[in-house]
Amino acid sequence: MHLQSIDPRSLPVTSLFAYIPVIATVVTCFFSMILTRATLRYVEATDKSLALAREEFEREWSPELHIKLERVSPTEATVVVTNLAKISVLLQLLQLRKISFAVPFERWTLNEPLVGGMTWTQEVGKRLLACTGPEFGGQIAASMTFFASGRMFRTDWFRFYVQVSDGRIVKLIPTNMPARRVRVLENRKGPERRREFVQDVTADVAPKKKEERKFFVAGAS
Repeated sequence: MHLQSIDPRSLPVTSLFAYIPVIATVVTCFFSMILTRATLRYVEATDKSLALAREEFEREWSPELHIKLERVSPTEATVVVTNLAKISVLLQLLQLRKISFAVPFERWTLNEPLVGGMTWTQEVGKRLLACTGPEFGGQIAASMTFFASGRMFRTDWFRFYVQVSDGRIVKLIPTNMPARRVRVLENRKGPERRREFVQDVTADVAPKKKEERKFFVAGAS
């Protein structure tokens, strides 16, 4: 059987016109795939840019305080609170405690505004000596509670090594900085989900014991 070559000029014009939509569909699909890949890359780049912008915004405007205790004289010391963020805050409560104590020994109620990038200082020598006593050598911690943007925050505990001899401050050196940022304690619109307070774990156990006791008395009767 002999194969015969087909001359394109012998094909009818209607057959050529029938292939044009198919070729157009293939070309359209090819360019659509290219546009889809370009769109996905653009979306990924936009998401990364938004994430970086959000992180930069949070770093600049999220409240962040630094606390430092400085020795001025054997009987005097000052606390220096620095607002590292751009947002202004309202200082509410300064707490001092020994590391070995779970409950703060000194609580100092405040109502002092602190503008972003500024510092607030106050003399705390008597309160520090009241916390340590006339003879002490060890670590103490300081924490600050403050308002910012309608919410109440609390810093982590900044630790310092203190040496007191005969009621005189010999050394007052910072030992470490907290690894965690400030935490939200209260919101004007309601409690935050991350609100950290002590919970009574025996509150649910007591009603159960009462119910079991009633059941036992009823069974015995």
